[in-house]
Amino acid sequence: MNRRIALRHLALISGGLVLIPSCDFSSDDILAAYQNLIITDSQKTLLGSISDTIIPAGEIKGALNLEVPDFILVMVNDCFTTENQEKFTAGLTAFPDYVQKTAAKKFKGLSTKEKEELILTGTKLEGDDTPEGKERASISYFLNSTKRLTIQGYMASEYIQTEVIPYSLIPGEYNGAVLISDLQKPRING
Repeated sequence: MNRRIALRHLALISGGLVLIPSCDFSSDDILAAYQNLIITDSQKTLLGSISDTIIPAGEIKGALNLEVPDFILVMVNDCFTTENQEKFTAGLTAFPDYVQKTAAKKFKGLSTKEKEELILTGTKLEGDDTPEGKERASISYFLNSTKRLTIQGYMASEYIQTEVIPYSLIPGEYNGAVLISDLQKPRING
């Protein structure tokens, strides 16, 4: 091998090694599936943790098992107004700081009981015209919307509609051979 070529390759390799520490390979990429939302992968993971706290897995599947965070983001992307999408995104962005200020830990480091209490107090936050008040209002809006959409997505899932609470298109089948005297009166007062 030619000595000049070897020196040139050595210079290129050492120059490349000098530039590697300045490169940031840990950046969160914005998910491209949602046209109207600017959501990163870590924010989607946080949304999954919140929805899993609202409906955890037990004897039946939980919200995270049924991919409810995807349902939430699709609903916000497709059905919310631009103003509400901005409030939702602002609340999602401000939520980790709210958790850090309130609990002095990250959300995933909290116990289940602490997560539940934090979400419950977050839904009751009230805002005002100050920047901190607007942030509290957006966190409250985000948590209330997430709670509502988690329940909606969970109850409308195929798993719940087919295996847990079998959906019947017709309220009951018709049996014309039953005598009226054999029918029992429905107990409407308990």
